[in-house]
Amino acid sequence: MTLSRIGRISRALVVSMAVVLGMSACGGYTAGFMWVLGTQYNQIAGFKIDDYTGNLTAMVNSPYSSGGTNPVSLVVRAAGNFVFVVNKGTLNASGISNGDGNVSVFAVGEDGVLTFQNSYSTAGNAPIWAAVDGTGSFLYVLDSQAPDYATTGNGDITVFGVDGSTGRLQLVPNQLQKNSAGQQLNYFEVGKAPITMRSSGSCIYTLDSDQTVFPYGIGSNGQLALQASSSIPLNTVKATSINATGTSIYVTDSGSSLSTGGTVIPFTPGANCSLSVQSGGAVSNLATTSKPAYSLTDSKGKYLYVANQSSTNTNYANSTISAYVIESTGQLQPVSDSSNPYPVGSGPVCMVEDPSSQYLYTSNNDGTITGRLIDQNTGQLTSLTRGSSFTAFSGPAGCLIVSGNVD
Repeated sequence: MTLSRIGRISRALVVSMAVVLGMSACGGYTAGFMWVLGTQYNQIAGFKIDDYTGNLTAMVNSPYSSGGTNPVSLVVRAAGNFVFVVNKGTLNASGISNGDGNVSVFAVGEDGVLTFQNSYSTAGNAPIWAAVDGTGSFLYVLDSQAPDYATTGNGDITVFGVDGSTGRLQLVPNQLQKNSAGQQLNYFEVGKAPITMRSSGSCIYTLDSDQTVFPYGIGSNGQLALQASSSIPLNTVKATSINATGTSIYVTDSGSSLSTGGTVIPFTPGANCSLSVQSGGAVSNLATTSKPAYSLTDSKGKYLYVANQSSTNTNYANSTISAYVIESTGQLQPVSDSSNPYPVGSGPVCMVEDPSSQYLYTSNNDGTITGRLIDQNTGQLTSLTRGSSFTAFSGPAGCLIVSGNVD
């Protein structure tokens, strides 16, 4: 049968739109880009996220070199045009940094392809985490070992100004504190051997290995302001992560042994970056879970997801995600689903939500990425339509990030 003129035009328009949007009969357009660290060979794997299925497709020339040794954290600038990778470097037999950690800057090109630009040393040693401000003007890097670590055991935050056009980093001196010689410090000291960091509103919090949180207020020109209470006790056994939302701060505590699933402790941020435990206190993790290692709040602030690296069920050891509904008070209620907690790859390290707010992904110690579809009405997680496990590396995968735009 010969197509009518209108039919031919309609068909041509459909084909043209498919080309423009990158669609095919097998999926949708690219909803965003994902970058995953590979700790074994100092690499970064890049993937494109399919909007229709959540499927991951490797980028051109992926994996890329991380630009240093032992990559542990990465963050994307707000405009999506630069990725900053934190390379921890190596430690000697006494656990002291060999001074080879750095921050590598990558430009994000077409289809999310990364191009190395330069690397920068931090003020301290053994950098482990990074965050950017909402404007993309400043990069905050958490060093697990401050310059005076040998005598204090403390960490620090190194602040860089970011050139939005080139990605170049410029060290921001500490205008409020000086050393014994009367010179401005080039870092902001925090608590004992910090393990991670999160920002929330005008505050930035480090989670420290002595089971405390060290708060700074975020000021102008990248400056960090000491708060009245410089160390907030958590009353935890082994805090493993801190997750900040607009109205709540959640800390995961793995507990004293694998026989318990640990807890999630909700805090309310207050004046001067203070934290107070919410009414009801700590929330027990779900049955059979163990070693909660990371948590993520969805983009709408409705659900909290906790990545668990182990299980208390010795007959079926499994890594999982616990899912919770966040009530108006900030308290947590388990998502009603017999499948909750949800299985993922072995040893989840980090979690992200894709830019379209449809999918959740974990990076895992077995070198895989696990993807799940988020039910926006219930918070339940289900498998992706074309398989939920994607291989990133032959060795362990580290943290991961996503971006939906490149300006």
